[in-house]
Amino acid sequence: MRCLIPFAADQPKTRLASVLSTAERQSFATAMLIDVLDAVDAAGVDPTVLSTALIDDERVTGRAAVTVDDRDLTTAVNARLADGEPTLVVMADLPLVTPTDIQRLRESDAEVTIAPGLGGGTNALAVREPRFRVDYHGASYCDHRRAAADLGASVKTVDSRRLATDVDEPDDLAEVLIHGSGTAHEWLLEAGFELDTDGGRVGVRRVE
Repeated sequence: MRCLIPFAADQPKTRLASVLSTAERQSFATAMLIDVLDAVDAAGVDPTVLSTALIDDERVTGRAAVTVDDRDLTTAVNARLADGEPTLVVMADLPLVTPTDIQRLRESDAEVTIAPGLGGGTNALAVREPRFRVDYHGASYCDHRRAAADLGASVKTVDSRRLATDVDEPDDLAEVLIHGSGTAHEWLLEAGFELDTDGGRVGVRRVE
């Protein structure tokens, strides 16, 4: 089963603009991608990074094939699914993902296996049904379950907190500081981020 890791290289993590500069967002997004590559590699999978722009970072290019496709996420992924080859799709902003999570997706006997995000999105997919197509807009987890059912395909959900934790908003950084141990976790520490528990709810603050 091939593995695709979509990566927005040109406009990474725009919702983190309130806490990270453009260059920092690029660097942090790459750190999360490296964590995903670590998990995929340890699971014995050869990944292809499906990037919106060229990647000039040997930590990525030295260990994964990189294919540039500047179309939107849905269109780019569906273009690959059209050839009917069994495909694992793992988002690049999952810094807590483990090799065990990847193996659970690969070893599922369902025709469509979905790992939902906490907000109702789709963070990973294992697709064995050649007619299945993705639609990453809105509550895509529900849409993907419905699309699979409409095809008469078997569907399984992988319930994993680590797979469900994607990083989009500043508050999501707390999850990386609490539960992470990889490149993204180290990046945040080196950038001066720490947990903020003063307000009751755990958040993050940046120490200059």
